[in-house]
Amino acid sequence: MDNKTNITVSQPTATATPLNMFANQESFNTGYKMAQILSASTIVPKTFQGNIGNTMIAIDMAQRLHTNPLMLMQNIYIVYGMPSFSAKFLIACINASGLFATPLRYEFVGEEGKDTWGCYAYAIDKQGELIKGSTITIDIARKKGWYQKDGSNWKVEPEQMLRYRAATRFQTAHCPEITCGLAVKEELEDGEYTEITEDNVDQLSAEEKLTQAQEKEQKEANTQSMDMQTDTTASSEETKQAEQKPTKQPQDKAVNKPQPMGKQEMPDMFKQI
Repeated sequence: MDNKTNITVSQPTATATPLNMFANQESFNTGYKMAQILSASTIVPKTFQGNIGNTMIAIDMAQRLHTNPLMLMQNIYIVYGMPSFSAKFLIACINASGLFATPLRYEFVGEEGKDTWGCYAYAIDKQGELIKGSTITIDIARKKGWYQKDGSNWKVEPEQMLRYRAATRFQTAHCPEITCGLAVKEELEDGEYTEITEDNVDQLSAEEKLTQAQEKEQKEANTQSMDMQTDTTASSEETKQAEQKPTKQPQDKAVNKPQPMGKQEMPDMFKQI
């Protein structure tokens, strides 16, 4: 009795072409419809709810990062008016990118609890070479002003913050294309950003005051220009309507308008000499 072995050979399937919404009109319309559906959802963050433009940008970035649009939208934050990724999402993108043979790993240096305590991120590339990022220590965090900043997690979770910052430094040095130009949320929060208000304007430097004055002057000039254009447009419309409106021609009272009998002038032949 012959034993027959059934072998199934599967044919490779074609890889789907990523959607490039800005390649042609058809792709743009497809991305627009996708954005309409996602922006109508109450699951997506408020930044994207009802905002088709923001959602289309998120879909395009998700395609470039080869990730799910919903997952990307859940990990984008607006800090000081700028969009940014969370550090944990950045780490996930590095590990899923396939650029390295191993996931991202961390090595701590120095003595815990001291300013020398720090961390660097590393990975092994596909050639077997060790790739290391910059070392971030508590001393650096203090000198940069991250550690003592109000609302910062450096005092509460220094180990986690060291990991996040080490991963950010690794990504910036070895795979900057992953973020598509977006910043990292934790870096923006630790950065030196000051909102200019009427209360703190006196604390600005001379250069900052000059810049603010120039911006204010430019804004006022733009506003006046818009007002002048509006007035000119209104005057033009009034002039146009006045030109189109039929005007009454002056009439000769003696010829065109009949006068009462008692007010008509007596002919010369009846006047007494």
